[in-house]
Amino acid sequence: MGRSETVLARALAGLDRGEYRLSTKFTPQIAGDGDDPVADMLAQSLDRLNTDYVDLFWIHNPADVARWTPSLIPLLRKGRIRHVGVSNHNMEQIVLADRILGEAGFRVEAVQNHFSLLYRNSERAGILEYCREHDVRFFSYMVLEQGALTGRYGPANPLPEGSDRAAVYNGILPRLQALTDRMRAIGENRGASAAGVATAWAIAKGTTPIIGVTKADHVDGLVRARGIDLTDEEIAELEALADAANVDTRGWWEQEM
Repeated sequence: MGRSETVLARALAGLDRGEYRLSTKFTPQIAGDGDDPVADMLAQSLDRLNTDYVDLFWIHNPADVARWTPSLIPLLRKGRIRHVGVSNHNMEQIVLADRILGEAGFRVEAVQNHFSLLYRNSERAGILEYCREHDVRFFSYMVLEQGALTGRYGPANPLPEGSDRAAVYNGILPRLQALTDRMRAIGENRGASAAGVATAWAIAKGTTPIIGVTKADHVDGLVRARGIDLTDEEIAELEALADAANVDTRGWWEQEM
């Protein structure tokens, strides 16, 4: 565990610390049994990242918000973390964490939840509206639903058998065909892919998509997605097609929003 932090530190070696922003996370489900597990896990991350602070520190999964959130306050006061985010939290948990931090003069400044055309529960629960009203950045992950919304896969070209992704998505690919076909058509008119349209939709909803990239052209696609301005009619059409697919892609680790 932590290998990605070590690799990232090597990649950043030689750069001035002010040239980039770092975020990492505390996961309650794997917390140690020391006196201060939050500080302990952060210290391990800082050591691997070769820095004395992180710009954004996440409480990665909700467990006991009232228990873990207060541990962030001394770390904020010491400057070991600059900003706080919460991931996979529902509205009640976000508000509680913000209230606890607010009593010490801090606040929740970022939310990171699963959000895609196929899974809009954070919007339906009012979390996106809450973030807009309170100037909280919403980071959307699984925007492409592990490849199912890239347009690359379909009934005739399923995800690789034996993979976890295949087990979740291959059975529903026929129901996604109309949606991915329309995404592809919208993209063609703008020199973009279906994946770019899915990403542009997430941006249009006021979120910051987290997209995994493994090839240089993936980065190019993200740049193009930022330049796609979907019309209100296109957004409504895509959401209607997603609703018509009638699939539930909530992960096993996620609670209802």
